[in-house]
Amino acid sequence: MSSSLSLALRDSSTMLRRNLLHARRYPSLTLNLLLTPVMLLLLFVYIFGDVMSAGIEGGVDRSDYLAYVVPGILLLTIGGTTIGSAVSVATDMTEGIIARFRTMAIHRGSVLIGHVLGSVIQCVMSVLLVGAVAVAIGFRSTDATIVEWLLAVGLLALVSFALTWIAVGMGLSSPNAEAASNSAMPLMVLPLLSSAFVPVDAMPGWFQPIAEYQPFTPAIETLRGLLLGTEIGHNGWLAVVWCVALAVLGYFWSKSLFHRDPS
Repeated sequence: MSSSLSLALRDSSTMLRRNLLHARRYPSLTLNLLLTPVMLLLLFVYIFGDVMSAGIEGGVDRSDYLAYVVPGILLLTIGGTTIGSAVSVATDMTEGIIARFRTMAIHRGSVLIGHVLGSVIQCVMSVLLVGAVAVAIGFRSTDATIVEWLLAVGLLALVSFALTWIAVGMGLSSPNAEAASNSAMPLMVLPLLSSAFVPVDAMPGWFQPIAEYQPFTPAIETLRGLLLGTEIGHNGWLAVVWCVALAVLGYFWSKSLFHRDPS
């Protein structure tokens, strides 16, 4: 039992290093995925900020809208970064490296674990970079306590973990890297259809239930509450339930696809 666990830990750490080295050697994909949330942040704050601030409670100018939009941008960053995970997994599957791993005396689950842990680390780094841009243009969270900051970081890591498992499943089910990129695109589109940029109650009545109960809105509202002191309400437990459900679904889906007979 202990030897099996130590083997799994050793092989998983090896696969994690492999994926981090790949990300370091080929940074263009990560940079391209990072460019979108940064451009959206600058666009909505500096072009639409004064107008959009009128649609949020207590909004006066673009600084108020900056505070409102940053939590949504951080979640969008995670969604975009996990697209790279789907592409990376699909590339491994189509280039034959997975077939080679199957013939080696390594823990089979370590291949997927390496991808997931590597993606979570990249998501956290991406969030830090986008967060640094937000701070540079004026975002502040002066009311958040240390505990609230820790909970916010934990929520971001949990969302990263859940979405990565879904992205891994998308990569395994795709015939090539291009198809994986397209199939994972909803992970970046869904935040645009949430409360990231405008409050749910400002949306058309027929669309409000869709925006309110999709995975990203509860997570965004929880993060907003932790960093800005707004009301969290039922969004906290909804965000956790969504993350756990997506992680479990993604894990079993990915496991089933990875262990099926390649012939």
